Amino acid sequence: MNLNNDRAGRLILSLRQRGVTDPRVLAAMESIDRAVFVHEKFLDQAWEDQALPIDCAQTISQPYIVGLMTQALDVQPRHRVLEIGTGSGYQCAVLSRLARYVYSVERYRSLLVEAEAKLRTLEIDNVITRHGDGGLGWPEQAPFDRIMVTAASPHEPTELLKQLKPNGVLVCPVGRTSVQMLNRYVGQSDGSFRRESLSEVRFVPLVEGTAKEP
Repeated sequence: MNLNNDRAGRLILSLRQRGVTDPRVLAAMESIDRAVFVHEKFLDQAWEDQALPIDCAQTISQPYIVGLMTQALDVQPRHRVLEIGTGSGYQCAVLSRLARYVYSVERYRSLLVEAEAKLRTLEIDNVITRHGDGGLGWPEQAPFDRIMVTAASPHEPTELLKQLKPNGVLVCPVGRTSVQMLNRYVGQSDGSFRRESLSEVRFVPLVEGTAKEP
């Protein structure tokens, strides 16, 4: 076993011990080389269970949180998934292994261009990307079977919930402080949503509009 495979194996074992037990999620994460999405100065930490900085003051999420959110989303092979916050592209790549299509929205154009290149490197061809305001979702492609938000919404994500199919699932960190609550919303037969609080998390805030970059 080469070094990267050994590191990946140890990370997957750690995730399983912490409660990420869905075999499809674990297999998807093990199949994606996280080092592709990590800044070169942090390559030696690519398989550590921690968040790492990327450009535009954003982060690539901790693998445990990626696993926890992906497991909670319960993605099935024919699902169309909306991801809010492409970021490094790592979470998007994991979702692409589980869903039929992933639609991903990013407010930083430079991050989106980099993520698109990395997805091409891994020959991932079922991801459709868009530069835009993630808080608005992607209404032209709605409704979605699943929605994942990888930035902290300051309030209940009502606009995004409108873009879910009946009985759909949305996973989103919610809160205005540095520590937020990771919530799972499940559509009910009467059109309402059942909310389940999963864990305290730390995400960058979900900001309105697209980013101004030089």
